[in-house]
Amino acid sequence: MKIAEKTLNCVKSITAQAISEAKSGHLGASLGMSAFMLALFKNHYNFDVSDTDFMGRDRLVLSAGHACPVYYTLLNLFGFDVSLQDLKDMRKLGSKTPGHPEYKVTDGIETTTGPLGQGVANAVGMAIAEAHLAERFNAIGFPIINNHTYCVVGDGDLMEGVAMEAVSLAGNLNLNKLILLYDSNDVTMEGNINQSNRENIAKKFKAMGWNVIKVKNGNSFNASSRAIAKAKKSARPTLVIFKTTIGIGTDKEGTSAVHAGVLNEQELKAFNKKLGVSENFFVPNDVRDWCMASARKGKLEHEKWNQQLAIYANSNPELYRQFTNYFDRKKIDYERLVRSAYKYEGMSGRDLNKVILNEIAEKYLQMIGGSADVVSSTRAFIENGGYFSSANRRGRNIHFGVREHAMAGICNGIALYEDYIPFCSTLLAFSNYMLPSIRLSAMMKLSVIYFFTHDSILIGEDGPTHQPIEQIAQLRAIEGLTVFRPSDASELLACYQYALSNAGPIAIILAKNQMEAVEGKFKGALSGGYILKSGKKEPKVTIIASGTEVALALKVQQELEKKVATTVVSMPCTQIFDKQSPAYKSKVLSGSLKVAIEASNDPIWNKYIGENGLFVGVNGYQGSGNGEKIYKEAGFDAKAIARTILRKLGK
Repeated sequence: MKIAEKTLNCVKSITAQAISEAKSGHLGASLGMSAFMLALFKNHYNFDVSDTDFMGRDRLVLSAGHACPVYYTLLNLFGFDVSLQDLKDMRKLGSKTPGHPEYKVTDGIETTTGPLGQGVANAVGMAIAEAHLAERFNAIGFPIINNHTYCVVGDGDLMEGVAMEAVSLAGNLNLNKLILLYDSNDVTMEGNINQSNRENIAKKFKAMGWNVIKVKNGNSFNASSRAIAKAKKSARPTLVIFKTTIGIGTDKEGTSAVHAGVLNEQELKAFNKKLGVSENFFVPNDVRDWCMASARKGKLEHEKWNQQLAIYANSNPELYRQFTNYFDRKKIDYERLVRSAYKYEGMSGRDLNKVILNEIAEKYLQMIGGSADVVSSTRAFIENGGYFSSANRRGRNIHFGVREHAMAGICNGIALYEDYIPFCSTLLAFSNYMLPSIRLSAMMKLSVIYFFTHDSILIGEDGPTHQPIEQIAQLRAIEGLTVFRPSDASELLACYQYALSNAGPIAIILAKNQMEAVEGKFKGALSGGYILKSGKKEPKVTIIASGTEVALALKVQQELEKKVATTVVSMPCTQIFDKQSPAYKSKVLSGSLKVAIEASNDPIWNKYIGENGLFVGVNGYQGSGNGEKIYKEAGFDAKAIARTILRKLGK
């Protein structure tokens, strides 16, 4: 038996054993893609197990995350920090081998994938980052940034909208270092794929500007390896279609029954016998040596890269200096910016952000991003940054097109490539399209900045489809996502300081309309919530507000102060405020009657106002018409709110 065949049998056996040990998993795809995955690891994938984060490595994304058992097996065989015991512990609480790949949990895993299609968008983002960095820093004779991005997909991935959005953009951008490895077995969980999808995938990808390679026998190690080698030479992004057999070698191969199948003890024995394997979780020495030869080659490639970088540094000292400083988190003189914040008075939230974004991006060169075809509305644009395209890889602005979901997933991929700080933008009402990707960015603690504009019913004439009500609540509910709704330039600057000095994504909620001057406090905003304006006496009423409603709260205070002492609290970020000490929170929220004002229906305010408090929010969808009129009729009127508060107080 040839060593490649023997190794492939070992891969299949251990993978099946691990799934049987866990009593759950996804056997079908794990077996079906084992041949081309082994070919990738053995002959093409550039990695170094002694330093799995080195910059010059290839990126490998398993978008079909349910097939991670075979991925874990290969990580073990090729020397990554995944032991046979880890394979035995797969899908157990606290193990290094969870049920779907998780970033920073398992050695060698580049991104968290689970929801199908997400990995495709991540891979496109990684390929964009590679192309951008290569154009910026590669010199003649020194291709220091020169890696491929591989992404393993299944039939399910290519049905997901997020994947096809990303694939379309990748073709338009001609990301030639991107290779999708397609496990085409024509079977989904519910049966044959033709029950739900009769697309000609090859023609579809060709129409989107992709190179397509077909491998009739995707269960062949040699045929798979030859196809990947050919894909690496392509001048376009490449889809390699491997026709495979789901659950190959089992009694239920080729059927949906094996998708999430688990072999019982007798079935496992019979399966191993077919493969010529007599011992569970055993790796023959010749198999281990054959695999580790590739690991040793990867280490040598890393050493060559280091040597090349040293020569590059001597030959291009200024470029090398820029390269080594490129991902530094710069110190920004926020205090200076705050002192000049007066000049921003009278601007809308989105226009404020355009000015400040450009001030920050001038120093943070690793900031790159764009909008879902609405930059004229969101204003999230780097002046003089150019647009990233097939002709201009240096561009810092990305035409994502009308692809909100892919935009968010692509930004995750960009963030995963070294220390890029991607941003993306759209109207707040459309953040719903992005929530799955935002959730994953929060899980991975990625430095992604989301700008959401047109933050309330003040958008007016576009009607209820464009008027966000529940979106802020949805975003605040995502664990690990920090949500800011600033009321002025000072608070917006605090958003940036927090975003650039802390791990994890941030959503900045911005107004379309002109914002009134409120004289917000930069340091106060960094506490999440603070006393913006106190009355002359100990407050009886404390009004809490965010964003546009802070100016409204100040007007309410003016009305109330004639009869009752009132304090106004600006709370741009509830999550940060919740982390403050009990003493601080008690001091800020000191009034006996607490009133929250926000143009949303977020129930989070109930925990600040208590059972006897008042919440002035949005009840139900509004109509199409003048924004100010809609706003007032919805109850956002200083005199009306003041009257309601006084009635509550019995005055």
